[in-house]
Amino acid sequence: MTFIRRDHPLAAELKTAVAAVREAGQLCRAVQAEIDPGALAKQDRSPVTVADFGSQALICRALRDAFPNDPIIGEEDAAVLREPAQADMMERVIEHVGKLRPTSDAGQVCDWIDLGGAKEYSPRFWTLDPIDGTKGFLRGGQYAIALALVLDGQVAAAVLGCPNLGPTLDADRAEGSLFTALKGGGTWEMPLAAHGDAIPVKVSPQADPSLIRFCESVEAAHSSHGDAARIADRLAIKAQPARLDSQAKYALVARGEAEAYLRLPRDQVYREKIWDHAAGLLVVTEAGGRVTDINGLDLDFSLGYRLEKNRGVVATNTPVHDDVLDAIKTLGIGES
Repeated sequence: MTFIRRDHPLAAELKTAVAAVREAGQLCRAVQAEIDPGALAKQDRSPVTVADFGSQALICRALRDAFPNDPIIGEEDAAVLREPAQADMMERVIEHVGKLRPTSDAGQVCDWIDLGGAKEYSPRFWTLDPIDGTKGFLRGGQYAIALALVLDGQVAAAVLGCPNLGPTLDADRAEGSLFTALKGGGTWEMPLAAHGDAIPVKVSPQADPSLIRFCESVEAAHSSHGDAARIADRLAIKAQPARLDSQAKYALVARGEAEAYLRLPRDQVYREKIWDHAAGLLVVTEAGGRVTDINGLDLDFSLGYRLEKNRGVVATNTPVHDDVLDAIKTLGIGES
């Protein structure tokens, strides 16, 4: 089955995005394969930094070549990489990018990275997280490459590459998983690193909130685990939460492996970055789910690189969405 009609107005955009994320996935998997098992204990973040820069370089290059006038709001810039003290890091980035783009040099790679330097809203722009879930990447867990096209403030196309995600969270899949979504065109899953059939995915139909399963971040610093536990108690949820890094949580909700993903605010100040949610949002909503902030407001992508008008994120299969929001409101989560 095909995940996109050739006559769809965004067919070229999605085809380019899929190819770019797949290429970035090759680089990320190669970098991760070289990680010293003691890197996390040593707090050595250099592997994920190499993968971050390399992934952004490859994806921004592909978007620039296909759509030269499109701004890209990305997570990284090359300012640090250009510093003389980072020569070793630069060499490692060039080495990995060069395996896929043999004629590239340091200047080109930095220029490609800096194509993702847009910060302001445009009627048409891309947003990119070249590696979402840095600690998951380092520990060999879940991470994602997230790319989305935003048109007139609405996410219109999305590609979510999950290199370590198998057909279930606990299963192995050597080739990883790739999710695509087009507004009005559904959500599809296929292998990331190999050719294979695209399969349409749908959210769970579970409507009893006591029978659902939450997804939440591994890192408590990213979302309040205590508040999530209070919500679970309020809804009488029996299942233990699935804890994993990155927008792979959106993928689990989209394919019905979990019914809700909570990103609960830990303070009144922080606002989410758009690259952390744009791709995942469309993957879930086109699979039949619903995504809002904790107050039930739609996420607003018309305000630059941050979700300035939103607090937290709640993604569900739809039938239990209001139950989750009611629990949040009743418990006063996010009010102080």
